[in-house]
Amino acid sequence: MQFTIKLRDARKALADRRVQRVAHRRLADELAGFRTTAERAELDELISRHNPEDTEHIRAILYRQDMLRQQSTTRQTAGLGGYLG
Repeated sequence: MQFTIKLRDARKALADRRVQRVAHRRLADELAGFRTTAERAELDELISRHNPEDTEHIRAILYRQDMLRQQSTTRQTAGLGGYLG
């Protein structure tokens, strides 16, 4: 295989990965807007109408966002010297 073909394939793979990351980031930003209990319940109802395989990516993003929200509300930050008391 020629070097130029390998280089072209590598560039295409990088470009494809970049497009996937941007799409994932946009989807995560959109889903982050559903914060209240009512909004999340409505979103969960919409998602439940589809196949689990089709919504796996969305559910993974929502789960991660929920975990981050829970961690940020319960996390205590240590002051100078790491003392929490």
